Amino acid sequence: MIGNDWDKILEEEFNKEYFLECKEKVIADYNQYVCYPPIEKVFDAFRLSSYKDTKVLILGQDPYHNPSQAMGLAFSVPSGVAIPPSLVNIYKEYKHDLGYDFPSHGDLSKWGNSGVLLLNAILSVRKNQPLSHKTFGWMTFTDNIIKMLNKKNIPVVFVLWGSFARSKKKLITNDIHLIIENVHPSPLSAYRGFFDSKPFSKINSFLESTNQEPIDFCL
Repeated sequence: MIGNDWDKILEEEFNKEYFLECKEKVIADYNQYVCYPPIEKVFDAFRLSSYKDTKVLILGQDPYHNPSQAMGLAFSVPSGVAIPPSLVNIYKEYKHDLGYDFPSHGDLSKWGNSGVLLLNAILSVRKNQPLSHKTFGWMTFTDNIIKMLNKKNIPVVFVLWGSFARSKKKLITNDIHLIIENVHPSPLSAYRGFFDSKPFSKINSFLESTNQEPIDFCL
């Protein structure tokens, strides 16, 4: 289904009653309405970053609900699509923190391939209806993903931006990991502490301190 070690790790999860019910609801909604991301991309975050290779989790809420934006990766949009406001602010901090040029596109696939799991807590959404799949069961699934990463014996960085993501902090109980939490990069809140928080350099400093390769964030 995914094509890497997540298939084995999630085999039991995929057969749980709640997930089978979630799957039915998702398929029914995709059949009746326009939903995002394209159904074949719902699990793309896992395809890019295997369990073994995941060193960083950046947690979003649910996919972009406007046409052509959602691609199965939190905060990311395909090349050629206008960069959404929250990602613009992430890029402003990326430029300030790391000194790289402001990216010309919003595709974060390279981060995924480098070990960053760009996970939305809800993996699908109906067009123009944010949180429309909130009750389908996705959050049980992604809570369990966080718990699985929490069990890793190699340190992971959990990036929790905004009150929704920060509510998942209670799932991260292994003190070998690093939690980076802050306000959401949305224009409504980014000025309250997101800017100048230097999350990218903090991630790589921690990875290097735990004898891991830093993430190549350069886009």
